[in-house]
Amino acid sequence: MKLLEGKRALVTGVANKWSIATGIARQLHAHGAQVAFTYQGERVKDGVSEIAAECGGGPVVECDVSSNESIAACAKALEGFGKLDALVHSIAFVNKEDLVGKVFTTSRSGFAQAMDISSYSLIALVNGFVDSLNDGSSVMALTYLGATQIVPNYNIAGIAKSALESIVRYLAFDLGDRGIRVNAISAGPIKTASSRQVGGFSRILDVVPKVAPLKRNVTQEDVGDCAVYLASDLSRSVTADVHFVDSGYHAMGMYPPDVLG
Repeated sequence: MKLLEGKRALVTGVANKWSIATGIARQLHAHGAQVAFTYQGERVKDGVSEIAAECGGGPVVECDVSSNESIAACAKALEGFGKLDALVHSIAFVNKEDLVGKVFTTSRSGFAQAMDISSYSLIALVNGFVDSLNDGSSVMALTYLGATQIVPNYNIAGIAKSALESIVRYLAFDLGDRGIRVNAISAGPIKTASSRQVGGFSRILDVVPKVAPLKRNVTQEDVGDCAVYLASDLSRSVTADVHFVDSGYHAMGMYPPDVLG
């Protein structure tokens, strides 16, 4: 059964085949959605175009979320695609030097850039596409456990994700009168180009299968399946929430004794 037959989705943040956004796009397409893509910069355009071709050949449009003009141009370029039933925000950026060391050494400019691209960009995208969203559509953003708990070296990225989750709740309230739902997906650690920038990331991948209730790491497809649910009518009464796809790791208050040794 295809849950998204006849629906249209815009997926942002695809950088390559390992991106979480790629897994989401593939699962949306597998369930019948027509999928459009944005890309940032010529460096990734060809790779995003290849993934778009795998997912039904939908449009691929450049969008720099730090520019209101670029977002407006993207929305204009996608008018022929039709109104959207789902908008996926999978965008974040933090300077590499701010993903190690102490939070208090974060530069003012590094903080501002992280908040702009990782958090405010959701507001900017919704503002730019609000007239392109169907009533009853679904907006979703990608977050991480570091938004609410300390993850060493995640640093300013966690602070930006915390802001992103708050933005999700306020947007859910603002858009609720149109039946538009806004939620976040908190994915467990997945090996992507972005996650490898976090110091000690490989050790996190080793810990989760030992600690999480389901005893395994998650995949792009796992996150994509959650996105399918959130994009479908099955979640028509679900909004302003964070949905964890992390094998239950977020619920653990202490590591099991056998892991602690």
